Amino acid sequence: MSRPHPRARGIATSLTAALLTAGALTALPAHEAAAAGSTVKVTGGQGAWQLTVDGSPYQIKGLTWGPLAADAERYMPDLASMGVNTIRTWGTDASSRPLFDSAAAHGIKVIAGFWLQPGGGPGSGGCVNYVTDTAYKDRMLAEFPRWVEEYRDHPGVLMWNVGNESVLGLQNCYSGDELERQRDAYTTFVNDVTKKIHAVDPDHPVTSTDAWVGAWPYYRKNAPDLDLYAVNAYNAVCDVRAAWEQGGYTKPYIVTESGPAGEWEVPDDTNGVPQEPTDRAKAEGYTKAWNCVTGHRGVALGATLFHYATEYDFGGIWFNLLPAGQKRLSYYAVKRAYGGDTSGDNTPPVVSGFGVEGDAGRVQAGKDLVLTVRATDPDGDPVTHEVLANSNYIDQSKQLTPLPHTDLGGGRLKVTAPDRPGVWKLYVKATDGRGNVGVETVSARVVPPAVEGTDVALGKPATASSFQASYGDCPCPAAHAVDGNPNTRWASDWSDPQWLRIDLGTRTTFRHVQLHWETSYARAYTVQTSDDGENWQTVRTVTDGNGGVDDLEVTGTGRYVRINGTARGTGYGYSLYEVGVYI
Repeated sequence: MSRPHPRARGIATSLTAALLTAGALTALPAHEAAAAGSTVKVTGGQGAWQLTVDGSPYQIKGLTWGPLAADAERYMPDLASMGVNTIRTWGTDASSRPLFDSAAAHGIKVIAGFWLQPGGGPGSGGCVNYVTDTAYKDRMLAEFPRWVEEYRDHPGVLMWNVGNESVLGLQNCYSGDELERQRDAYTTFVNDVTKKIHAVDPDHPVTSTDAWVGAWPYYRKNAPDLDLYAVNAYNAVCDVRAAWEQGGYTKPYIVTESGPAGEWEVPDDTNGVPQEPTDRAKAEGYTKAWNCVTGHRGVALGATLFHYATEYDFGGIWFNLLPAGQKRLSYYAVKRAYGGDTSGDNTPPVVSGFGVEGDAGRVQAGKDLVLTVRATDPDGDPVTHEVLANSNYIDQSKQLTPLPHTDLGGGRLKVTAPDRPGVWKLYVKATDGRGNVGVETVSARVVPPAVEGTDVALGKPATASSFQASYGDCPCPAAHAVDGNPNTRWASDWSDPQWLRIDLGTRTTFRHVQLHWETSYARAYTVQTSDDGENWQTVRTVTDGNGGVDDLEVTGTGRYVRINGTARGTGYGYSLYEVGVYI
């Protein structure tokens, strides 16, 4: 199986890392559940394994857990109604008790995780040197068994899971021979933890999750005490069986994350960003994943599909079964797969079409934009719409911003396009008023508004108070702000004030200035003119800049035009993709 593209493992990581930073929670009163924990075993032999709980066969029908532990009682009845018998977490500590209590009270068990750095594929929480950092390893060797001791007799525990995607994540810390040494050292350490856990709790299995089956040879070589393997696999989940068979493994496995194709597994669309699957394709992805897991009989012992959570952001729309608490087609697909009773369910609206009227590759910033949407409800419920936007592919923000819309009728919704150039994701949310939602998304490339007239700054000599010679996409000299290329930029030092000066060649009267800011924009600046490049006259003062595109109607005359930044809008410098001076 090919390795997941590291750029996008952050979709999952951004959701899971929040679980680890939530802090201590107030424990709920313990439920009157079973008085003692279960005995969980991996039984059978090569190709005929099964998981047993107190001697009875147990197939993991699970979901990864997103809500706060303190909110467990709010959601466990719903999980039980879906046919879910297992949830998976990424961290276990004092705050976990209400989660274990509520799970046990509703007949659900927990794959209890322990987080190791650098987890999450790209690496969350920083790098660790597993060859030399004995202090870190000693802390974990003391901490994890402490919580195993705390919860080993709790009826909510199914098994322990040490680490998440760190074999893959180490590639972001090391390379070459050193990467191999670190991967060997990491998986050896996982085995040390496993032995410690077994010594404290012989009644629950121990596994370790990674992001691709290429990690399994390291576990086979260095972690013989693991009871079973675990892998996170999304669109590639159906390839896991072949990898297991070809690898000649002698232990069973579980799939600890799966679902529809992730950002790293889909083709780019016409605007050059990953093309998110439709709601229907996502639902089919969960069904396919479960069928492939159950199809590997006697080896794959079940799955915890991703993700039972309510986050309402970029990653939440891509993966969550109930963003903002509203149920999607994927929610019902999992419920059907796990044998939940769907006979009386009211199901979500289905969005069969969503797009930008006109050219989605040239949407003018701040101008009217018409979206087309086709949405129907299988139950005949009236459907209402909401439009949202996200700038992840501009500034890595995961937040969704509502865009007020006017319903033009006939499935046409008019909105004002974002005022910041770049590729945006636009979302339409169709709701039925009964707790269900259909969501579809499309990308749009927002460009600066067209300006009538001639840009007399284009290609003219430009100088600046400073420029970044190297950093990211730099060098970023002043000339990049007048080269007509919206993908190059001028970037200054990270201090105030800074300026960019353009020599128009002759004394020129102009009427309009357009500034296309990069993420590092000016909160306050002036537009100035000069005949000699030394003595300046201010023709426009801005004190409330917010980035994006500034279109300024001005009257100015001079050979030189200067943008003089006096207060930065971010902690970085000033950065302009383009400066246009129009006559």
